[in-house]
Amino acid sequence: MPKTIKMLSPEAGRTDTAGLRGCDADALVKCVADTAQPWWRRRACVEALDGRVPERRVADLIVRVQDTGDVSEVRIALLKLLADRPELLPWLRHEDRQQDSSYGMAEAVLGARGALGDLTAAGALAALAFSPWRHRREIGETALDRLAARYGAEAVLAGLDESRPEDRSTGVRLRHHAGEDVTAALADPDRTVAYRAQEFLADPERLRGYLDGAPTEEAKLWAVYALYRMTDDVAETRRLYAESGRPRVEVDGLDEELRAAIVHEYGQWCQEGSDPRWRIEALCAEPPSPSDPAERLLRATAALTAAGLAPEPPVSCGEANQQGDGTYDVIGYGAGDGEVRISTLGRFAADWNEDPDVRRALESAGFRWIDEAVGSIRVAGLEVYYFGARAPLDVRTLLFYWQD
Repeated sequence: MPKTIKMLSPEAGRTDTAGLRGCDADALVKCVADTAQPWWRRRACVEALDGRVPERRVADLIVRVQDTGDVSEVRIALLKLLADRPELLPWLRHEDRQQDSSYGMAEAVLGARGALGDLTAAGALAALAFSPWRHRREIGETALDRLAARYGAEAVLAGLDESRPEDRSTGVRLRHHAGEDVTAALADPDRTVAYRAQEFLADPERLRGYLDGAPTEEAKLWAVYALYRMTDDVAETRRLYAESGRPRVEVDGLDEELRAAIVHEYGQWCQEGSDPRWRIEALCAEPPSPSDPAERLLRATAALTAAGLAPEPPVSCGEANQQGDGTYDVIGYGAGDGEVRISTLGRFAADWNEDPDVRRALESAGFRWIDEAVGSIRVAGLEVYYFGARAPLDVRTLLFYWQD
């Protein structure tokens, strides 16, 4: 007895994909069109229809795409399935599509416009491809590649505005894929454009030749960074950095101990728009002296105990927040009324309540207290991801960082 669609997809996460592909196409369309079916089963049926949509049932599927009250996961899958249907284009281009707030639909609509050859979508797709969110970026890049394959890169670029960094970034990418040298984009005034340009470079000798004539300090540093990416040659990176005068971002109030802890934790995974001086400094500067985080926690606990503050056993910030991870541990004290944070990046401690007894106890044990004055220093040019934002953070957030 052949298995039914329900038997092949009995619950979310348990789908026999190969089995669904063997089902009758009309039965799959019927399931997709039935809004009483669970969305995950309907989406699986859409995916099983790839390459075999019955022509007479296309209109039924388009109705589901155009129903703004339907589940976005199903509609998005249908847009991918129907990416060769030009009759969808007028609906996709309508201004009402910009008001569709269903999760992921705006990106899916743009991707479909690109797949259908809509050159008027190039600017919006360039903005999508410039997104820091990888899933959005990939949709934009894929659609732009389809447009370039269909019309040629120059036709796509003709519809873009060079005054916008997102359009310049698309220009760099398309020209690179067309075989052009994009080294000059290292001097782009937008750091995200320059960062993405350096990712395309693959010729160390060409970059070494570029260094002496680099038009800006940042362009030279992007070239040094790209060279390191290609070669892993720390000695060369340090030599070039020294020859450049060891440029760095100066931050008022950020002393060398704080700076070393922060640059070595964040300098290599900072966001694309960060100042390249932080990246090179992270590669070249001496790291902080090694220390034992477990020993620090024992020392902090002993100091709090000696001060009569009744500390609790330390827990990681992830455990304290019941999810995520970060750069500090938590020691509760005073029958659970207070919390002191001990950084994993060095001898740094803080208590949001600024308890003077806690401060005295920990400073006497060799810890450095991070008060409001120091903690509020913003580290300019170092963009770090933090709860959906990508921007420079203050010292306290960086030393005591948590992300769910």
